[in-house]
Formats: sequence, structure tokens, C-alpha cells
Amino acid sequence: MEKSYSASYAAAGVDITAGYRAVELMKQYVARTTNEHCIGGLGGFGGLFELDCTDMPHPVLISGTDGVGTKLRIAMIMNKHDTVGIDCVAMCVNDVICAGAKPLVFLDYIACGKNVPEKIADLVKGVAEGCVQAGCALVGGETAEMPGFYPEDEYDLAGFTVGAVDKSKILDNSTMAPGDVIIALPSSGVHSNGFSLVRKVFDLENQPEVLFTKPEELGGKSLGEALLAPTCIYVKPALAVMQQVKVKGVSHITGGGFYENIPRSLKKGCCARIRKEDVRVPALFSLIEKTGNIPERDMYNTFNMGVGMILTVAAEDADKTIEILKANGQDAYRLGVIAEGEGVELC
Repeated sequence: MEKSYSASYAAAGVDITAGYRAVELMKQYVARTTNEHCIGGLGGFGGLFELDCTDMPHPVLISGTDGVGTKLRIAMIMNKHDTVGIDCVAMCVNDVICAGAKPLVFLDYIACGKNVPEKIADLVKGVAEGCVQAGCALVGGETAEMPGFYPEDEYDLAGFTVGAVDKSKILDNSTMAPGDVIIALPSSGVHSNGFSLVRKVFDLENQPEVLFTKPEELGGKSLGEALLAPTCIYVKPALAVMQQVKVKGVSHITGGGFYENIPRSLKKGCCARIRKEDVRVPALFSLIEKTGNIPERDMYNTFNMGVGMILTVAAEDADKTIEILKANGQDAYRLGVIAEGEGVELC
């Protein structure tokens, strides 16, 4: 690799040696995610992972893919790149656990205008941290330097995960019934959805300096710090619940907020009845709503409003579910109940 250099390619704006340097810098972070099922290391044409089906008589693979979206603009303005990788992992792994699956592997894709090895390594550092939190292995990825397509200082970040679950344990909402309890797993903030609206509300394209201000509502944090808070990864606490409790439904609250995501886990004929006063809404969302003069329904139809994931369980299992979550480091509380109807009732 050290002898690989193309002056012609470099003149066109692509420095392949920067790519090799980035790989060397990121190896220490990738190493944190490897486990006994990983075969080989970085540098091959594909990531190898040995599937252990000891506890899965009928294994089913499930995959999920997503990107960080325009939250990346906040990272670029603040020149802080070591946490958005967590968001990239979270948006994928939080989806696959909605089926009851354990994420096994993750791969990332970074496209940039100019490969600055230290910046790329920072991005992968965040991805690796997300993989550690999710208990999956970062088995590969791709960095594409694309001059003329992206501005030099800009990049995009996306990824995908593959998980596995025994066919008999795939989550099934067939037993969901009125009286079941909806448990909220709080978010860390906006997570990684709705940032096109956030950027418009604070007019970030014209006044990016607002990110460095400290609104009174945020208790000493700058607006940029609050907006960059990484997406919570719920894999380990949620799977801990599923091992001990019959979970009837899981929704990852992403773009579309309550109104689009909660119904995805509901049985036909069931609705989620939630009192607004029971939603623990962080101050950041109130600031967004006030600054942008956004209608309340639009807030609940765009943002997670402080709820990153919900689990639905029988009423008699609600207290136990909350206890398991808290024992696994995840705060949780009763958000609402299942009632007859369709969709979401916010009252």
C-alpha cells in the first residue's frame, strides 16, 4: 500500500494515500468492537463474521440502514465530528431491535469532498462507540473522496446493520389489547431527525453563530451542544427486557414523531392513548417550538419530544419492565395505555 500513489489522481483531487492514513488512524477504534466471531480484519473486500446459532434453531436475519441526515451540518459548523457516528449506528440498530433482533455487525459509508484523515478517524471513532454501545462489530466500511461533488469541508455519513433473531422470538403484536401499558424510554434530545426544520427555525445557514450561544432554557449548554447530543442506543436494555417479559410492541420514534412511528407497532383495532401532561418534554423542544412558532401537532409529528423508543407490555408487567430497564442503566416511565381505536390519541 505504501507504494500506491497516483500523481494524476491526486491532481484530480483524490489523495489515495490520505485514505490509507485514515485507515491506520481508525484501526484503534475498530478494534474496540471486534469479538470472537470476527474473522480477519480491515483491508479485505468484505467483512467476515461467524454466525453462532446455538440458541437459534431457526435464525432469521434482519437488516437496517440509515444515515445521520442534516444533523451533520451542525457537526460541520461546530467542527465536532466524533459523535455523529453514534447517531449513524443508533438509527440502524434501534430499528432492528423493534423486531426483537440482536444487531451483529455494522458497516459505515463516508463520502467527502476531501479526505482529511484525522476527521475521518473522528467519524469512525463515533461509529465504533455506537457499535460498542449496541454490542455489535464494526466489520468494514468505505470512505469515498469525491472532489467536485462535495465541497472540501463537507461529508455524508450512512451505514447499515445486520442482526439475528430466532423465528419463534420475532416480536408479534397479536396479543396486544386495551389496557396494555406503553413504556417510554427517554431520548437525549432531537436525536437524528427533524434537523431540516431545526436549521430553518434557528436560521443556521445565515447565522451559524447562534449554535455557540447558551439559551437560558438549556441550563448552561450551548445550542449546538444540545443539538449534537448523540442518539440514545437502546439495544442492550431493550433486549434485557425481552428476555424476561412478553413485549407486545416496540416503536423507534424517529422522523414523523409520535403520529407516524407509534402506529407501526400497534395491532389493528388498537390505539395508543397518551396524555400530553405525561410526556416528559425536554426544554430543547420547547425552545424549538417557541422560536419557530411551530404548532404543537407539528412538533409531535416531526420530533420525538423526549421519547426515543416505546415498549408495550401487559399491565401486570409494566413495573417489572421499568425495573429491568433501570437496572440496565436506562431510565423509563409509564407513557400511556392501549385503547380501542386506531393510531395515536394525544389528549
